[in-house]
Amino acid sequence: MTADEGTVRVDSWIWSVRLTKTRSAAATACRGGHVRINGDRVKPAAAVRPGDQVRLFHAGRERVVVVSKLVRKRVGAAIAAECYVDNSPPPPPREEVALLGVRDRGAGRPTKRDRREMERLRGN
Repeated sequence: MTADEGTVRVDSWIWSVRLTKTRSAAATACRGGHVRINGDRVKPAAAVRPGDQVRLFHAGRERVVVVSKLVRKRVGAAIAAECYVDNSPPPPPREEVALLGVRDRGAGRPTKRDRREMERLRGN
């Protein structure tokens, strides 16, 4: 399961250490320019080595990890946590995300007054 030396495809490694749910999502992120190795945008087949810094922009969050072990197959969460050092910035608090004009389900179309209130909350 582990490789002590050599390289692994970056999309496979991102999926193996559970940074994305599927390998195709990891490959799509690479093709979209959301994955960087040591500051360079990479394709899904790019090689990752121990000591490389991998930046992943996924699900509205930036993940910054340093590769410590190479894995070729998907592993459990406990083993996956040992394969990288997480240097990611902390996620934003949930309270701030919910304050941006959330309407109740089934409340209907917003009125002009509601729209102005939402624009005021968003800072427009």
